[in-house]
Amino acid sequence: MTTRDRDYQLMMTALADVARRRDAALADAEQAYQTSAAQAAGELARAEGDALSADRWAGAAAAQVLDVDREAARLWDQLRRARGMRVRALGELPEPLSIEALPRTALESGPGSGGALPAPRQSARTLLSRAAGRIDVTVRPQLRHPLPRWALPLLPLLGALVAGLCGLIAAGLVTFGGTGLPGGAAIRGLGWLAFLLAPSAGVPVAAALAHRKLHARLDIGGIGLTLIGGMLAATVLSVTFASSR
Repeated sequence: MTTRDRDYQLMMTALADVARRRDAALADAEQAYQTSAAQAAGELARAEGDALSADRWAGAAAAQVLDVDREAARLWDQLRRARGMRVRALGELPEPLSIEALPRTALESGPGSGGALPAPRQSARTLLSRAAGRIDVTVRPQLRHPLPRWALPLLPLLGALVAGLCGLIAAGLVTFGGTGLPGGAAIRGLGWLAFLLAPSAGVPVAAALAHRKLHARLDIGGIGLTLIGGMLAATVLSVTFASSR
């Protein structure tokens, strides 16, 4: 083999080696391109998913704000019709606070915000439901059931007890007013007025106890039983007081 042939063979070997390196570089470049394209497609899909989630969250938040505003307006109008509420003092429905005036901790974080979530607090719907319950009790008081049967025999005793206490106070006022002190006539007048009110003094006490303790109403029968006990006690006290003078 001549020198020219050896040089030609070396050149062909070098050319083949360069071609192999070029093919390997092209394959690596193609693989890197495919990997980068797949990563870019994945990032784009995730970005589109995040954007769709953000749109849904914003739509749900806007709908919730509208619902809360409608419920607040309804409750405000219902509160204006409540008994004992002065419309002029209440005024019109206040405007919602501007979002720029709210602290950042008061703003609810959106999906994927990555920030620290605010401390758990009651939602606006819970607060409005609680306010609606209180307004319903004020505007439309609940119907209370009658007194239980076991409480009926206690009403005359309660009426007698309250009437006796009121009668003792009245007797003390009459006696104290008859000692010749200045203003004795007025004190005696208060005492006789207390004597007149003693038989029925147990009715408001019985009604308050039935309302608060038993969550019941004092009907006409209960009022009659309480008055009977009060009148008997007042009669006994009046006779005793008259016989002692």
